[in-house]
Amino acid sequence: MTRHQILQVGPYPEWDEVPLNEAFVIHRYFDAADKSAFLASVGPSIRAIATRGELGANRAMIEACPSLEVISVYGVGFDAVDLAACRERGIRVTNTPDVLTNDVADLGVAMMLCQSRGMIGAETWVRDGSWAAKGLYPLKRRVWGRRAGILGLGRIGFEVAKRLKGFDLEVAYSDVAAKDYAPDWEFIADPVALAARSDFLFVTLAASTATRHIVGRDVIAALGPEGILINISRASNIDEAALLDALETGALGSAALDVFEGEPALNPRFIDLPNVLLQPHHASGTIETRKAMGKLVRDNLSAHFAGQPLLTPVL
Repeated sequence: MTRHQILQVGPYPEWDEVPLNEAFVIHRYFDAADKSAFLASVGPSIRAIATRGELGANRAMIEACPSLEVISVYGVGFDAVDLAACRERGIRVTNTPDVLTNDVADLGVAMMLCQSRGMIGAETWVRDGSWAAKGLYPLKRRVWGRRAGILGLGRIGFEVAKRLKGFDLEVAYSDVAAKDYAPDWEFIADPVALAARSDFLFVTLAASTATRHIVGRDVIAALGPEGILINISRASNIDEAALLDALETGALGSAALDVFEGEPALNPRFIDLPNVLLQPHHASGTIETRKAMGKLVRDNLSAHFAGQPLLTPVL
């Protein structure tokens, strides 16, 4: 049985590394000291790239692999893959949707609850003795019965909305068009108008050049000094400079963020802000989901080389 040559862009958990290495000949790009020389050496033999959503595969990497046929992305986001370069050469692209949808939705709702009720600060209040020394923790805002907006009602946005109904929130959403599978939720086409009627604004849409900084100064201003912004999508969907300015001045009430530009080296302005909840891009970070994601990466690669339909094609 032929073991095809795979370029692995970033590390995976051990439970994925072992079967990946058993099924394919793996060239570990992330271990190479001189990556350009490494690509020049192994590139001609590479037939597939296994990568992660935040790492992707740029044009230079793709062009260094003249026999490349398929790119399998570990993650739902594929904006870091140069799709134009792939289209030019007929290279297939897959990702790992669905298997991570519910975990991402869970974390988004947990972040809303945590930030609205001040749970991180409340725990510190207990641990540092403030409860005993100063009395009750300052009052925070309720969640139930308030208004939530969802920017992007795809798989993850839909699951977020389902969960929010359990808290009796009034749900509205914005997307390219109204969704026939969401008749009970109000459709608001304009993201600014959606933010203006929302106490909580969830960003759950896929990232693309069209959505870059879709949450800009106007959307943030409309959400306002009592609003909470929750991002479980991609960092590029939010204008970080505008967000930081609004958080620092109080023009925006607070934010809960799982993704950042340049992560993990996020902008240091975030660190000292008391009105932002910071998470390390781990919305899909459960053992069960990560195992399912790794299996789907391998299954897509195996399907391609067996001449079978891809399980979750992007391109």
